[in-house]
Amino acid sequence: MTHAIVADLAGRRIRVGLDVGGTKIDAVAITPGGDLLARLRRPTGWGEAAVVEGVVAAVTELVAEAGADVTAIESVGIGIPGLVDAVSGRVLHAVNLGVESLDLADLVARRLGAPVRVENDVKAAALGAAALRGIRGSMAYLNLGTGVAAGIVVDGEIWRGARGTAGEVGHLSVDPAGRLCGCGQRGCIETFCGGGALARAWDRPGSLPVRDILDAADAGDERALALRADLFHGAAAAVRALVLSADVERVIVGGGLTALGDRLESGIRAALRSGAETSAFMRSLHLDERIELLPAGSPAAAFGAALVGAATPLKETVTHG
Repeated sequence: MTHAIVADLAGRRIRVGLDVGGTKIDAVAITPGGDLLARLRRPTGWGEAAVVEGVVAAVTELVAEAGADVTAIESVGIGIPGLVDAVSGRVLHAVNLGVESLDLADLVARRLGAPVRVENDVKAAALGAAALRGIRGSMAYLNLGTGVAAGIVVDGEIWRGARGTAGEVGHLSVDPAGRLCGCGQRGCIETFCGGGALARAWDRPGSLPVRDILDAADAGDERALALRADLFHGAAAAVRALVLSADVERVIVGGGLTALGDRLESGIRAALRSGAETSAFMRSLHLDERIELLPAGSPAAAFGAALVGAATPLKETVTHG
C-alpha cells in the first residue's frame, strides 16, 4: 500500500540542484532569486543504491556549506542521464551509472523530507544555460561530450515534443556510409563530433584524446586533420539541424569539449560559414553568429536542475510505502 505525506515547506529558502554524471555530482544551492549560495562536487558511485546515497550525501554536504541544514531545503532538482519520466521521477537505463530502473525522486524525497523532481541531464542543462545567459524566446543547448545530445527551451520552458525527443540531433544520420554508431545507424552526428567516437577513431593512448587530435592536426598529422574536420563538420551539422528544424534564435554549446575553448568555437563557426558558401538561403540565416560556448566549468546543468526542482508546487505530495 502506498501512503501520501505532505511536506511542510514553511520557512525553507534553499533550492538545490544536482547534475549527476558518470563520475561526479555537481551540486549547487541557490536562493529563490537565483543567487548562488554554495557549490560542491563529489564522486557519483556505481549502482542504484550508490547513486541515491551519493545524491543524499551531496545535498547534506552542500547545505552545510551554505550554513544551513536539510530543513532549509525548499526543493531539490536532479539532472541525470538516461530515460527520465519527469512526472514520476523514475530513471531508466542510465548505463553509465549502473542504473536500470530507479525511482530516484521518491527515494531521495523520503531521505531528505523535501520535494524532489528529476529531469534528463541535458534538458536540465538547457534550462540552466537559458537562465544563466538571460536568453528570452527560443534557444537550443548542444551538449558536446562523450556523446552528443541537445535540448530546446522556449520562453523559459523545456520543449519536449510529442515523445520527449525534441532536439535530439546526436542520432541524426548525415552520412549513411559513415562510421557505425552505437545506436545501430551509420554516420550519425555523434560519430563525427562525439568525444567517444573521436577517441575510438584516433585509437592512440592519451588522457585527453580530442585535445590530442587538435594538437596533432596543428602539427600536420593527416589522420588528425581528418578527425578535426569531422569534429567541426559534425558540430556544424548539429547546429544546422537545430536551427532549421526548430528555428531557435541561439545555440549554446556546452559539455566536456568546451574545454577546447576558442579552437572549438572558431572551428564550428568556420564550418558553418563554409557550408553556407553556395547557398544564399543558408547565408541569410547567419548560423555562425547564432552560436556561443558556455564557459568551461559552467554550473548550467546543476543550476537548471535547481530550476526544475523549484517548479514543484509549494504543497508537494511525497509518496512512500
